[in-house]
Amino acid sequence: MKNGHLSSRVKELRNRKGISQEALAEESGLSLRTIQRIENGETNPTGDTLKRLSSALNVNPDELIDWTIKEDKRYLTFMNLSALTFIFFPLLGIIVPFMLWTSRKDKLKNINKIARDLINFEITWTIALFFVPIILFLFTKIGILENLSLKIIITVVALIYFLNIMFIIFNTLRITNNKDVVYYSIIKFLR
Repeated sequence: MKNGHLSSRVKELRNRKGISQEALAEESGLSLRTIQRIENGETNPTGDTLKRLSSALNVNPDELIDWTIKEDKRYLTFMNLSALTFIFFPLLGIIVPFMLWTSRKDKLKNINKIARDLINFEITWTIALFFVPIILFLFTKIGILENLSLKIIITVVALIYFLNIMFIIFNTLRITNNKDVVYYSIIKFLR
């Protein structure tokens, strides 16, 4: 852990919260001198001290440590592309990105937003893939769509697959260009 990063991070969070060093010392149960040493980069705090500071500053302990706010576009790109595993089995498009997300959750910049948007989209897509052919088939049986053939149902399913692939590729390019991902989900399953 780099003292300079930790000291500036503690100062930044303390100032954002609008409290003095004395108030932070009181709220965390640490001495004022300990807070001053940490903010001046004179000491490496112990695990207990980090827990107390993070609790007083209302942040995750990992947010105080340097490695948690790294940028790793390659990993984000890989996680996004992992959703293409839906081609082999639709649920893999949810499971694989979810596993990659949970392995680095809160440790990489933007991973939580990208993963939530991607997984919400993939869940919505999987539900659509399941229900659209069933609904089309039922409409043919009850007479709403009388001349609907199996070829049309297969074409609709292929179109749903194609749209998923295009969204994944489009958003992979957005990640590499430092832009926000744009996935559309009807229901936000993960918030």
